[in-house]
Amino acid sequence: MSLETAPDEVKLAVDLIMLLEENQVPARTVLGALEIIKRDYEKKLSQPGTQTSE
Repeated sequence: MSLETAPDEVKLAVDLIMLLEENQVPARTVLGALEIIKRDYEKKLSQPGTQTSE
């Protein structure tokens, strides 16, 4: 599968990985930040009126 035809979440993941690696962000920092982001977006999805692209 090429990146052009990959799902949006795969494209975003690749972009984020490249950004984090280019900036040499430590793995523990990345994982901690991802936990915060995941909680935040799960909270947004559970709120009434939250728009999703799905």
